[in-house]
Amino acid sequence: MLVWLTAAGGLLLLCGPILTCLCPYLLEDCVYMLRCLRLAVTLLRYKTRKPLHSIVDGFLDAVRKHPAKTFLHFEGHAWTYRDVERRSNKVARALQEAARLKEGQAAALFLNNEPNLVWTWLGLAKLGCPVALLNFNIRSMSLLHCFSCCGAKVLITSAELQDAVEEILPALREQGVSVYFLSETRHIDGVQVLTDKISKASDQPLSKDLRANVKIRSTALYIYTSGTTGLPKAAVVTHERMWAASFIQATCGITSDDVIYINLPLYHSSGFLIGLAGAIQRGITVVLKRKFSASQFWDDCREHNVTVMQYIGETMRYLCNSPQKDDDRDHKVRIAIGNGVRKDVWSEFLRRFGDIKVKELYAATEGNIGFINYTSKVGAVGRMNFLHSLIFPYTLIKFDIEKEEPVRNSQGLCIKAAIGETGLLTGKVTQRSPFVGYAGNDQQTEKKRLRNVMKKGDLYFNTGDLMRFDKDNFVYFQDRVGDTFRWKGENVATSEVADVLTMAPCIQEANVYGVRVEGNEGRVGMAAVTLKEGRDFDCDDAYKVLHTYLPSYARPRFIRIQPCMEITGTFKMKKSKLVNDGFNPALIREPLYYLDESKLTFVPMTTEIYSTITSGTIKL
Repeated sequence: MLVWLTAAGGLLLLCGPILTCLCPYLLEDCVYMLRCLRLAVTLLRYKTRKPLHSIVDGFLDAVRKHPAKTFLHFEGHAWTYRDVERRSNKVARALQEAARLKEGQAAALFLNNEPNLVWTWLGLAKLGCPVALLNFNIRSMSLLHCFSCCGAKVLITSAELQDAVEEILPALREQGVSVYFLSETRHIDGVQVLTDKISKASDQPLSKDLRANVKIRSTALYIYTSGTTGLPKAAVVTHERMWAASFIQATCGITSDDVIYINLPLYHSSGFLIGLAGAIQRGITVVLKRKFSASQFWDDCREHNVTVMQYIGETMRYLCNSPQKDDDRDHKVRIAIGNGVRKDVWSEFLRRFGDIKVKELYAATEGNIGFINYTSKVGAVGRMNFLHSLIFPYTLIKFDIEKEEPVRNSQGLCIKAAIGETGLLTGKVTQRSPFVGYAGNDQQTEKKRLRNVMKKGDLYFNTGDLMRFDKDNFVYFQDRVGDTFRWKGENVATSEVADVLTMAPCIQEANVYGVRVEGNEGRVGMAAVTLKEGRDFDCDDAYKVLHTYLPSYARPRFIRIQPCMEITGTFKMKKSKLVNDGFNPALIREPLYYLDESKLTFVPMTTEIYSTITSGTIKL
């Protein structure tokens, strides 16, 4: 079948000019489907190998193929594939000796975007250990929760994050957790520094027998995602899922000659799975950045001859908002892969920086359905085709925004949304497209399952996202539903923020939601709160609590004081009217406060502050 489709694809390419007039996207559809079929055959071959051929083995293949090729550029230093292979061997042997790690035992990495993370992950994977990638922005309760839910007994970190580790060290000791630093730091009782052990360890290859029992659906990673409720959840990423995500670069036409620029955090699936794992699968060079910098972006791309960039909506907007220069188009970037860019920003990006093929995509770390806009049509997050729906079946269903639940017919089944109608995206759970769920959290896993969708007894994954399909088979993201919103490229779980807010001595209840701000992607956090009897709102206390327990992107920027909370008939807090009200003090009669980072406190919201925010003078 693959041979036949390849031949058919060649014929279509020859007849391209005629077909383009009749079916403008047919050629791109065929090229995409051919790539997907080839990758499906590759994955099938990997799945049937014994022992398993994992991403680590893919990395070792790349080492054998081009050992002297640069794998990583980072802050003026470069490491070849062979260099990284040897360093990962040394780390693996050091951890083997110090932590007695063995196949199947999870370890957590709490590291910044740096090469240390890359070769430490590779070293752990060579030992057959699942790896939890902890968000380096989280602190206190969230950090402890994220570490604990993956079942790890080993935490590996660096001196830059020592203060955050020390804060939860007593709790880690109670759990019998061993903590290891990859760099020199001040002495802490019971914490080991691995520097000497790594430097003295052998860099010779490790036996594949160390991971002989790892299977295609064994856990490879834990990547954390904020969902509809509660603290971040550890999405289980199997070796099968890791391979599938790594193929995204190939489906976008990236070759072994490309150079990819990764400035997204490696604790996210975009940076790690699509970026790093995808680079390994392609055998390409990675330019790794500690964090995104709009002022350094294009200079970095020119210096390293970058041809592929990753983005989220915010980073694309920051690039467009940077001062224009004469050399804006003087670069070799040809493909941009990412998600969350607004249509107007997308158009401006192309106008200013040239003909870059923007491959907008839609996916969720734990989900079983995703789309890629392989045609680069501005505004769409993907495109439907028969092969995609055959392998990964999905349905867009009618959804009641007010009740926050699917609309069902008299038989109790969901109703398919019409073309052009906004609906809830659901992915059918099958053997080919499973939903594995969250580590140690059966309750939240079950909440993402939707039953009796198209027929009695079926099972679907609830993405929690509202989408729209148009008549030309393009897919458009509309909004998120439930108690989650997205800000600064991060998912924010409203219940977690509400729990933290009520730690402030003056606050009785908190209802957290996201509001739109002109010129910004996603929604910024806002909270409606009630106060304890006899208490006034304490601006300083509220700020201190939020600053102590939440990363910056999760802190609500606006607080609205209400006499009482409005609730639904099922005792849920009402949000829709609050969201529609926004944060305009001219429309809200109740006391309203703004989180002023420059003053390290909340200040009363004024029309002047509102104007400076909506005009973009104040950057949120």
